[in-house]
Amino acid sequence: MEQSQKTEKLIAELKAKFEASGQNINDYLEGMLVGNYEPYWRYIAVDALLSLQQPKTDVPDEMIFIGYHQITELYFKLILHELDQMRDVNLGAKRFADKLSRIRRYFNNLIYSFDIMIDGMEKEQFLKFRMALLPASGFQSAQFRLIEMAFTDLNNLALAEQREALTGQNLEMQYNAIYWKQGAVVAETGKKTLTLTQFEEAYQDQFLAWAAKWEQNNLWKMAQKLMSLGEFTDELREEFRMLDTCLNVNWRLSHYRSAVRYLAKSESGADAPATGGTNWQKFLPPRFQKIVSFPGLWSEEELQNWGKGWVEEQLKG
Repeated sequence: MEQSQKTEKLIAELKAKFEASGQNINDYLEGMLVGNYEPYWRYIAVDALLSLQQPKTDVPDEMIFIGYHQITELYFKLILHELDQMRDVNLGAKRFADKLSRIRRYFNNLIYSFDIMIDGMEKEQFLKFRMALLPASGFQSAQFRLIEMAFTDLNNLALAEQREALTGQNLEMQYNAIYWKQGAVVAETGKKTLTLTQFEEAYQDQFLAWAAKWEQNNLWKMAQKLMSLGEFTDELREEFRMLDTCLNVNWRLSHYRSAVRYLAKSESGADAPATGGTNWQKFLPPRFQKIVSFPGLWSEEELQNWGKGWVEEQLKG
């Protein structure tokens, strides 16, 4: 009897739902009778997903390189999905902290799994296939740049020595001073690399529109709003600090460690350039750019030593 009542209740609720939108529940029920069950592989689109790995060479480890970066981009998509749900301060401190924690876990998965790139590929194989990828570079991950801009004010993404002068300037001027642009110029001439010019041609308009969209409700602005409402709990503060460390120290450091393994001291005796021509020696170490998404949550001493301790610890030996 109880199951019958539950079924009747669900049917009544479905009927009300369809009637509210001018639809007939019977039409949908008939469709369910003839519809096929959706198997896992079709729902997840496994065949399509597994067809997306298209190496440009016959070097076996290129498949690892492609697969790992595609997995990374899927995690970035999930992070952006969470960020889009966090633009409402009415979410509440507890739920906000839960979502920060979820984003941090996504980043931690990527950081921990970066050992695949650091130790999992043969150096000799990487140095063979990497030259076939020119001028493509992980530098060109548009989703990662969107994440950075959704985390904090554009001014905080400029090099440390430029931030004060950029305060109060318009978004386009702040965007043009963003730190990663400085990492993709030819040191001798100051000209943009092809990697950077291609990236800007493809995404600059989207980046500027995105920056405007998040200007007043990025994560750092949301933190400040919660502070003003007296809802910035100790749990929230800790989550923000851990997320800042994940994004701006540990994630960047993982890339730096990979670059050290594969690019430092090539056969010629000099460091090899990155595939996109980026200056990885100065671009990747966290202590150089001192990019901090939530600067008001750190002491002056912590900001001055940003990334230094982690770099020294991780790169010992």
